[in-house]
Amino acid sequence: MPSAAIDYARQNSSRFLDELKTLLRIPSISTLPEHNADVFGAATWLAEELKRIGMENVEVIKTAGHPLVYADWLHAAGKPTCLCYGHYDVQPPDPLGEWKSPPFEPVERDGNLYARGAVDDKGQMYMHLKALESLFQANGGKLPINVRVILEGEEEVGGEQIAKFVREKGDRLKANFALVSDTELFAPELPTLCVGLRGLVYTEIEARGAMTDLHSGIYGGAAPNPFIALAEIIAQLKDSSGRILIPGFYDAVKAPSEAELKAWRSLPFDEEHYRQTEVGSSRLTGEPGFSVLERTWARPTLDVHGMPGGFTGAGAKTVIPAKAVAKVSMRLVPDMDPTKIFEQYKHYVESLAPAGVSVEVRLIHSGEAIVIGTDNPYIQAATRALKQVWGKDTVFIRSGGSIPIVGDFERHLKVPSVMMGFGLPDDNLHAPNEKFHLANFYRGIDSIITFFEELGK
Repeated sequence: MPSAAIDYARQNSSRFLDELKTLLRIPSISTLPEHNADVFGAATWLAEELKRIGMENVEVIKTAGHPLVYADWLHAAGKPTCLCYGHYDVQPPDPLGEWKSPPFEPVERDGNLYARGAVDDKGQMYMHLKALESLFQANGGKLPINVRVILEGEEEVGGEQIAKFVREKGDRLKANFALVSDTELFAPELPTLCVGLRGLVYTEIEARGAMTDLHSGIYGGAAPNPFIALAEIIAQLKDSSGRILIPGFYDAVKAPSEAELKAWRSLPFDEEHYRQTEVGSSRLTGEPGFSVLERTWARPTLDVHGMPGGFTGAGAKTVIPAKAVAKVSMRLVPDMDPTKIFEQYKHYVESLAPAGVSVEVRLIHSGEAIVIGTDNPYIQAATRALKQVWGKDTVFIRSGGSIPIVGDFERHLKVPSVMMGFGLPDDNLHAPNEKFHLANFYRGIDSIITFFEELGK
């Protein structure tokens, strides 16, 4: 029999969805300064919602960047405390021409909700609030466990402000564990807990040649071209098989256990389906000798994300730019130190600079890889809750992505994270036509309710 809280959630499901659509209409793009007011607007909207549902000590915390939103309810004596984390900022929607409907006007199609932020992370974060509301309403204004909520507006640009808050104001976030819903199911209808994340080092390489942009007809052949220099540098970062050539890069890579590898081999993974429907390329690439799951979950990588600079408008402009920039990141696995990796990378890139070109290597942000043990009581309670809601045993996976705050929670708060996400592999995170499967939104709320009730027993 569903609990009274689940009954309440199901009776109010259409309202919950309408509220989420209101949040999704706020273009809270954290990386674009022209949207700063929208980011703040999303924070204040969420603070009002937290007050309305019954949370206490609600505060919009101003920072040097975008604000944090805090709330708590701490009256369940003798019960554990959960720190609910989520982020309300979103990626830019570009390229706009590839969206089938406007990115900030939520649209339902084929059982999915399409909008920027639908699954990453407004929809998943909002499941926490709706689970809390349902528990409050079903239990006379009380929760089965203690809860703190911390929401940030900078996850998509590195999360520096929440990391600083965790380091300096950790007493305000005391908890037994954190709940993070910013991951996905391994496959549709398969309850999943993510127990590993890759780390990240995100950088910019700036190459400078002449003191100003030059006419390529007059100066071509004599003046250095920073774009050519970047191309030469980037071409020497990896070999043709995908192996990274930075000296010492692989020295500290920790391999997954044989038990983990065996579990991954048992997952319902179709490499050809993955290639066609998720990647959409003519072939998959990467280090030989490793499976796709190993390459995306447990091996480090290096990728180039953009090379802004020069002339990119319509038509032609024969310019040799004075400078060019490449955005390059590396995903890290356990035991790789981001600080050491950046220094190795910086030294190697500088050594590759061609004659006539100066190179500056900048660190934008970084975070360590994390693997969480599955034998702690909160992971175990989560698996029991998911079994009740989904009727299937939970699978444990890693993610190729990075959520740096999970490492901060472990290092500074000394708490494990339960990464209970409900996205799908084809939800188009960071891409046009981002979506959230509505059945997963509703079952996600049911799962969080059941998880908190399980912990409150």
